[in-house]
Amino acid sequence: MEETIKQVDIGRKQGHTAPRFTIGYHRKRYLFIYGCLLLPLLFFFTVRVIPMLYSFNVSFHQWDMLSEEKPFVGLANYRALFEDAVFLTAIRNTAVYVVLGVLGQLAAGMAIALLLRRIVFLRGFFRAVYFLPYITSVVAVSWVFRWILMKNGIANSWLLAWGFDAQPFLYSTTQAIFLITAVMVWQHIGFQMLIFLAGLDNIPAIYYDAASIDGAGRFRTWIHITLPLLNPVIVFSVVMATIGFLQSFTQILNMTAGGPLNSTISIVLHIYNSAFKSFNMGYASAGSVVLFVMILALVAVQLKLVERKVEH
Repeated sequence: MEETIKQVDIGRKQGHTAPRFTIGYHRKRYLFIYGCLLLPLLFFFTVRVIPMLYSFNVSFHQWDMLSEEKPFVGLANYRALFEDAVFLTAIRNTAVYVVLGVLGQLAAGMAIALLLRRIVFLRGFFRAVYFLPYITSVVAVSWVFRWILMKNGIANSWLLAWGFDAQPFLYSTTQAIFLITAVMVWQHIGFQMLIFLAGLDNIPAIYYDAASIDGAGRFRTWIHITLPLLNPVIVFSVVMATIGFLQSFTQILNMTAGGPLNSTISIVLHIYNSAFKSFNMGYASAGSVVLFVMILALVAVQLKLVERKVEH
């Protein structure tokens, strides 16, 4: 032992040091990057993935929050779901929201973007005006339109002043769903406008110059140049809008609460009512799983149908 200590002392005196573990610059950089990415990933798994997996488990049980016993019931909640007339109505209403809402958002957003590309004076002002509803509180917008569309609201006052009959609007089983869809489309036009403006700015001007030299009109230029080169933007907009309308909830809850006679109820609102009004968590979780599968399937089909490779 003493000889070993002496040898170590002699080595130190002669300038010999023990090998030191060092980390290179590139390795440090990657460790820092992955360390920064780890926290958001953990947050995502904590608030998204784990609750989703837990919801799958709850959907197979009779889940009473006040009882310790939560018996396994298999697919009983799913059978009850598809035997429920209200849930089937919610699916039909959600389909109306998706079809009309997605088409309305894309058409309006693209039209406004094309028009704004043609003006120079006050372009920034109009962009801000169209984008303002998107950053406005959804609850505030919903209640403003609910007040406007009341039986004695501004809309009916104008109709009566112009000699027309008053309309039930949100109290009608045939009008309410279309009015709510229109409000949702109006509030999201600004987002679609910005997406399409960014896509239009990325189209090389040389293509339009070549089309002009060849004598192509505006319509042919839009069909053969603008629309194909906007395909990646259209795919993104369609997917985001579809997911948004499948999850329609806030506007419906604040404007009609799903009425009258469930004519405006959506899948998410039905899940909310089942979970937090009827306290039927197993049934509500089954509805959440069905909605998740619907979103996944629709987005996959859309990506297959809409997406195509575009070569500049």
